[in-house]
Amino acid sequence: SFFKNPRISIELTNLRPFFILGEVEKRGSYPYVNGLTVAQAVAIAGGYTYRASRSRITIQRVGAPHEVPAQENDPVYPGDIVRVPERFF
Repeated sequence: SFFKNPRISIELTNLRPFFILGEVEKRGSYPYVNGLTVAQAVAIAGGYTYRASRSRITIQRVGAPHEVPAQENDPVYPGDIVRVPERFF
């Protein structure tokens, strides 16, 4: 045996970003933050536009074929695409 009580430490320094599209002030790609929720993702993107439909937000998970409905307290994961649609007046 080469080592007595070996210790290994691994830290992920760069996770895949998340994406936010639609009726937010600054659409685009953002660095993932651990524990991120839909509401926090919207805040990172500058908040909702006045046309945003907060009740019809969707998330498309990495590898998933379709978007699914999302609430503001739902988690966002690395690589997710959050879409905030325009509301109907």
